[in-house]
Amino acid sequence: MLLDLSPDELLSTTRAVRHRLDLSRPVPWELIQECVELAVQAPTGRNRQRWHFVVVTDRERRYALADVFRKAVAAADPHASPLTQRDAERMNAYPSSLSKMRSGFQHLYDNIHRVPALVVPCVEGRTDDASVLAQSMTWGSILPAVWSFMLAARARGLGTVWTTAQAPLEREMATLLGVPFNRVMLAAFVPLAYTVGTEFRPAPRVPLGQVLHRNHW
Repeated sequence: MLLDLSPDELLSTTRAVRHRLDLSRPVPWELIQECVELAVQAPTGRNRQRWHFVVVTDRERRYALADVFRKAVAAADPHASPLTQRDAERMNAYPSSLSKMRSGFQHLYDNIHRVPALVVPCVEGRTDDASVLAQSMTWGSILPAVWSFMLAARARGLGTVWTTAQAPLEREMATLLGVPFNRVMLAAFVPLAYTVGTEFRPAPRVPLGQVLHRNHW
């Protein structure tokens, strides 16, 4: 059953859900299929449709993925994506949001093995050392599809959160899932579960005047 959400409500309340994932309730495979069916209606560069969705619901394999997830977090380079001064200013403007994010990440880290479905979106073609054009075409195809998947999940009372946990140990995760690493890239690691309650609010954001530019920067 779909939630009674307008398009604007769906877009503004599809949040990164960590604390409120229902870890005790299985997600029916039919619902996951519906979300993927909508995801693959997303725009794709040159209509190449190179996307794939590896969805893990098996308990033993979820536990194995959880082990890789935790090892990847430990292996992540904290300097790989350094904060700029502007980043720090924006984060400091919303200290409660930052605190919730940290708490939510810890909760997810501690309970990742209990999440009933783990979704690993993949895309054919690697962007290692690729040109900006090649990167934009590849990511410009998989990102809309995953966002469509997340919107479809929200409409069905499911919660998701985009993580990059696969990145530090992508090859190890690919091996575990049987993904041909040399020609297919793991784009994200997305926990999927019913949400505890379905009411979500828009998140605090910087004023529109700071990000909307008319005719020039």
